[in-house]
Amino acid sequence: MESMVSFVAGKLGELILKEAELLGGVGDNVKLVEKELKRIQCCLKDADSKQRKGDAQAENWLNELREVAYRIEDSIDTFYLQLEDTDQHVDEDNYHVRQKICCFFGKLKNLGQKALNVPGLHNLAIELGDILKELEEIFKSKDKYGIEPMKEESVRRESVMMPHRRAAYEDVNETDVVGLDDDKNNVLKLLFSHEETPRRTVISILGPGGLGKTTLAQIVYKRSSTSENHFQYHIMLSVSQNYSLVELLRKMLKSEPKNQDVGDLMTELKSFLNEKIRYLIILDDVWEVDLWDKLQDALPDHNNGSRVVITTRDYKVAVSANPNMRPYELHLLNNNKSQDLLLRKALPYQTCPTILRDIADQIAIKCKGLPLALIVVGGILKTKNQTRSAWEKVLRTMDWHSDGKGCMDVLAMSYEEMPYYLKACFLYVASFPEDHEISAKCLIKMWIAEGFIPFEDKKTMEETAEDYLEQLFQRSMVQVLSQHSNGSFKYCRVHDLLREFAIHEAGKENFVTVFPKPEGINHPDRVTRRVSLQSDCNEFKKYISPNTRSLLWFGQRNNPLYNFSMNNNEFKLLRVVEIVGVSETELMGIARLIHLKYLAFRNCGRLKLPNVCSLGRLKNLQTLDLRRTLVENGPPTDIWTIEALRHVMWDAMVDSPYFGPPSNAAVRNLKTLRWISGVEKWQDNQLPHLNKLLKLGLDNGCINKPKTINWDVVVHLFKTLSDLLSLGIRGWDIPDEIVYPKAVRNFDNLETLYLEGRWSRDVTLEANNFPPYLVKLTLITPLFEQDPMPQLGKLKSLMKLRLEGIVYCKGEDMICSSGFPVLETLHLALYKIKSFTVVEGVMPNLKHLTNSGSTELNMPKNLRQFSKYSYL
Repeated sequence: MESMVSFVAGKLGELILKEAELLGGVGDNVKLVEKELKRIQCCLKDADSKQRKGDAQAENWLNELREVAYRIEDSIDTFYLQLEDTDQHVDEDNYHVRQKICCFFGKLKNLGQKALNVPGLHNLAIELGDILKELEEIFKSKDKYGIEPMKEESVRRESVMMPHRRAAYEDVNETDVVGLDDDKNNVLKLLFSHEETPRRTVISILGPGGLGKTTLAQIVYKRSSTSENHFQYHIMLSVSQNYSLVELLRKMLKSEPKNQDVGDLMTELKSFLNEKIRYLIILDDVWEVDLWDKLQDALPDHNNGSRVVITTRDYKVAVSANPNMRPYELHLLNNNKSQDLLLRKALPYQTCPTILRDIADQIAIKCKGLPLALIVVGGILKTKNQTRSAWEKVLRTMDWHSDGKGCMDVLAMSYEEMPYYLKACFLYVASFPEDHEISAKCLIKMWIAEGFIPFEDKKTMEETAEDYLEQLFQRSMVQVLSQHSNGSFKYCRVHDLLREFAIHEAGKENFVTVFPKPEGINHPDRVTRRVSLQSDCNEFKKYISPNTRSLLWFGQRNNPLYNFSMNNNEFKLLRVVEIVGVSETELMGIARLIHLKYLAFRNCGRLKLPNVCSLGRLKNLQTLDLRRTLVENGPPTDIWTIEALRHVMWDAMVDSPYFGPPSNAAVRNLKTLRWISGVEKWQDNQLPHLNKLLKLGLDNGCINKPKTINWDVVVHLFKTLSDLLSLGIRGWDIPDEIVYPKAVRNFDNLETLYLEGRWSRDVTLEANNFPPYLVKLTLITPLFEQDPMPQLGKLKSLMKLRLEGIVYCKGEDMICSSGFPVLETLHLALYKIKSFTVVEGVMPNLKHLTNSGSTELNMPKNLRQFSKYSYL
């Protein structure tokens, strides 16, 4: 609630600043409403606390305030819509009607109340007058309900000092894990007992949510995959409630088979797991009793000690998978281990001061041995001063009942302890399906589009949003799965219990409504502000109201979405559209969505745009993401008229379309541009100055679609780039000046380089020609006269290397005899290369290795943990 009121108050302030001349006398009402909201904001924490303790009057007070806040937001957005939409059927000749209206209003700036005769402004004045009366009544009623304002220091925005970003997140660090040593050893004995129990064995790990089942599975998986040559194949998969059997089988095959038939996939997997392969398969978070019945025929028993591990909350699931073995049950932590885990999270880089020991012990006891509760409370303590008064305040707020609500109560306490600006960001994660790997960059773009991220001096909005995500991680409210080479987050996820809490809280506040509604989470049918469809549903329109701000749909690729029409008023206030995994979409009437800031159709089969594309009218659009989607009717070239545009991502399923050159007026804020083609057709006098561009991807034909390219234009384009960090090129006959893009200003700052296609014959591989601080390098299908590894080993900053389809003319063996001092990740998919050898002492920091080809790996003893079938 606090985040919503703060957001609306900020929106009123923005309206005053942006449209002062248009508002005339209405501006006074806007200021009064803003002032009243800020007065009420001081009472929200006390009202929210009383509501959580069961105070029905406080709950009603908050509900009334929430509806008024939403009315304010609707009034402002509708006002902007009416400014833009004086003619619903505006055609291309009247494209600049907005500028004419603004000019008209500018002439009225001194007429005060006379401006109320203007359509839209008159309605806004009436609505704000009614709202002001309601707010005054709500503020007066606080005394009747016993709601008190907070002290001034509590209202101020919290500034949380985080320790420092962890070096890596994708691995479980066993030194940070408490209370699982015995469990780890016991499960490992079961995994390695192939001589005593050669039959394929299913081991079920059983326990309630938040007890550490997934953590234990990750630890034994890591230990098993690093045990020398014990399991030739190993994989760990998250199943969750809404799993797809086809997707599970595809991931086990570690490929993208064209065949989607379950029977054929099972036959292929069974053939792959032949008698020579001892395998370990871990299925995490299994909910359905019959999953094992569906899978077991594809997992052969060769009497060689293969193992399958299942983690589950359900006793029936655990027993049905292996009726002959008792499930391995996890138990709650004792008091000593509870305090140990709590302090590791609260004070990760120091010992606990003596004066806090007794309080820490009391807090640990209240967590009742549940690891997730201890971790979350530890995240709260980490943000507090190390004083008895600060920690005792946390202890006092842990007023739990003994009716099984303990974990949810501690999650609620952690949520209440958040600064207001984090609350909306956290609740937004309810929009994503269970166990969904959330792209941090996409999440950040959505936060910005929703208006959750403010402008801050000397920082971009993306940097501020990254700080917010970091704070959520430090508070243990999100799990970070992986990170980029520069330390920024790549993918994150939310624990099941935290997600359940977020869905419950978001539904109660009408912040996000999830369909289908999870079992046990109910909220009344009403106008939905944000809609998240997390299953196939062709009747999506019945969930959307004229006031819906966001539509997120996570579908299946075999589910067509026909006639996704935006011609009606039901979509008029949308800010975010995220459609993932829908097979067919028709996007019509989109010109009306003047509030739209984020538009994404990813991994969709076919997207049909209108014949006369009208995306250029979306003057507030910041992100256009059409990756891995087949777009009909050509590219939306009129997007270059949108000055707000920041990110354009186009990675078509077929040939990338031709994009005309962006105009200099439109690209002043552009940060991402990938993958586009046709740059060679641009003229020198058309080249835009992409001064703020950070990521560029150019598709100019690769090995399967060679073209004759005029690379000079590309080189001239490089000269306009000054802040570029990432460059990708798909091409044919790539010349020296493109392989080594020294024309890019500040060439030394380039961190990521992606090159796909054959190089010109006169280009030789020279480490000294690459950017000196290159962190990530991808080479696909180049042709080398000599073994490339000696030169690549000289790249002293290289942390990630991906080599695919490389042809080495002079031999069939590749040898790494020196170098690669900081390399952490190596991905190989080599062509006609029989062996890949790493000499001992090379790649001392290697953590991940994948080899998806048939090349034999010869690794030193310290790296032998990465088998031929190792999986990331």
